[in-house]
Amino acid sequence: HEGGVHVPFIVHWPAGIADAGGRRDQFHWVNDVAPTIYDLLGIEPPDVYRGYEQLPVTGTSMRYTFDDEAAPSRKGVQYSEMMGHRAIYADGWKAVTRHTPGVPFDDDTWELYHYDVDRSECHDLAAEHPEKLAELVALWWDEAEAHNVLPLDDRTIELFGARFRDHSPHPTDRRYTYYPPMTPLPAQVAAAIGGRSWDLDATIERPDGAGGVLYASGTANSGVSLFVQDDRLVFDYNCFGDHQIVESDVPVPTGRSVVGVRFRRSGDTAVATLVVDGADAGSVDVPFAMRIMSSVGPSVGYDHGSPVSRRYDDEFAFSGTLERVDISLVKPGDGPAARAQDAEDAATDQRSTMARQ
Repeated sequence: HEGGVHVPFIVHWPAGIADAGGRRDQFHWVNDVAPTIYDLLGIEPPDVYRGYEQLPVTGTSMRYTFDDEAAPSRKGVQYSEMMGHRAIYADGWKAVTRHTPGVPFDDDTWELYHYDVDRSECHDLAAEHPEKLAELVALWWDEAEAHNVLPLDDRTIELFGARFRDHSPHPTDRRYTYYPPMTPLPAQVAAAIGGRSWDLDATIERPDGAGGVLYASGTANSGVSLFVQDDRLVFDYNCFGDHQIVESDVPVPTGRSVVGVRFRRSGDTAVATLVVDGADAGSVDVPFAMRIMSSVGPSVGYDHGSPVSRRYDDEFAFSGTLERVDISLVKPGDGPAARAQDAEDAATDQRSTMARQ
């Protein structure tokens, strides 16, 4: 489950860490980052902030590892759960179960690993130490109850599909306007363009030779990016490494203009058409229209993550003036394509309803 590589985590503090370039092997978790920062700053987390009660800060400060490479881990217990998959670490041991959606949670098979000596979790010791396994499983339920994990929910696509319903925060005719400069948006609150038809317009002021990203959502793994490069408007639809790219057949004018893309889904496919000042400027067929595009949200005026497109490196920030970006979700109308999309959405709704029973 863990494999041989963990998530790399680097602490940089020249004034407080003498062992520059050193390595620490103590077990820690993402919820230990905030306690570490509080510890280093000498701050006691408030119980109430601006009149609002705060959730308790869980986790363990990692500061003790900075000066002692061999210090025993102070991380006593850590649970985890995602879509029904569960695990718990306690004092050098770890129990884990991989859940199959739809299977009763009580039927899941738990595995046991002596984590201190088997970081890659190669040797399942459940049969050799049933008492230890039972102890950890019981502890997982205690931790789950204490941290509001229950009731368990193993839905996947059904949860994502909820964003596509008319009564959701992202109804099928929603409009979004973004004014830069702005920080990247979480995917959950951004325009839900996955698996839909949509329009995007960027109002720009461009001096001669200016270029860069106008709107990018996703990562190098998958996503979309609209940018100006070599005086041309470019749209890159990155479907899990399969790039469908269209470049405008006319140059982007200098001065003020409105450029964009029209994305029209038809069943599982789509067509993306570039628009420069209201006129079509080239199109590309998209063989597969991703419904779930990426867990990484968009940025406006630059590409904040690993570049969506291979056409540029780094953020590739727009060097002209980006006034605004407008995105309109296109509500399905009549016709075979619209009915096919409605049928797919209805199937998602049905799976979601069944999962609740």
